[in-house]
Amino acid sequence: MNPLMYLIIVGAGQIGTPLIESATRDGNEVAVIEYDEERANHAASEYDCLVIHDDATVKDTLSDAGAEDADAIISTTDQDATNTMVCLLAKEIGIPNIVSVVHNPDHMNLFRQIGVHTIENPQRLIADYLYRAVKRPAIIDFMQLSGNAEVFEIGVAEDAPIAGKTLQEADNEGLLGDDTLIVAIEQPGDEPPITPKGGTRINAGDILTVYSASGATPDITDTFGHYEDHEATRQ
Repeated sequence: MNPLMYLIIVGAGQIGTPLIESATRDGNEVAVIEYDEERANHAASEYDCLVIHDDATVKDTLSDAGAEDADAIISTTDQDATNTMVCLLAKEIGIPNIVSVVHNPDHMNLFRQIGVHTIENPQRLIADYLYRAVKRPAIIDFMQLSGNAEVFEIGVAEDAPIAGKTLQEADNEGLLGDDTLIVAIEQPGDEPPITPKGGTRINAGDILTVYSASGATPDITDTFGHYEDHEATRQ
């Protein structure tokens, strides 16, 4: 079991509220700082946490929230300038783990330069995910890495070139490029995913977790029998 933490969450809006719910549900000690009175009152009435209705860009406010004893602070406001100031103050106080939402991608490097773990605006991520679901219907789930690299899940169709072949056979036939790696196979049924080896056979109906340095391009998804991605990409 992971140890419980003392967390400070700045902002009780659309991003902060689900975070407060998750953190308190897991039994963590949580302090919330919210400048908007209505949001502060709502958080105080709904969740078992300390709520401070004040300006988080003032050092005394962070101290009132117990920043000196906090394991982490997460800034979720809708203003990058506010989040930056909160993170700088948290750095000065010495909070060991500092996380912030970043709304403008151009500001990512600024946050990273001051030692902040960042996450892109969740609304933007959701929009990108939904667009990807339409544009690339073969992909069940995916995670973008640096550059074009992706880790994605994809099912193996009945007529897939790779169906019925072992990983070694697929490699010998050039079905998997040098920058593509199958890292897990989930077979039909309730069995947990397996880590494949050269002799592992891939069958139709399997769900594969795949790493590709060039991303889930239609040429790669062809290997798993999903030719519809070519058509979706042209649309």
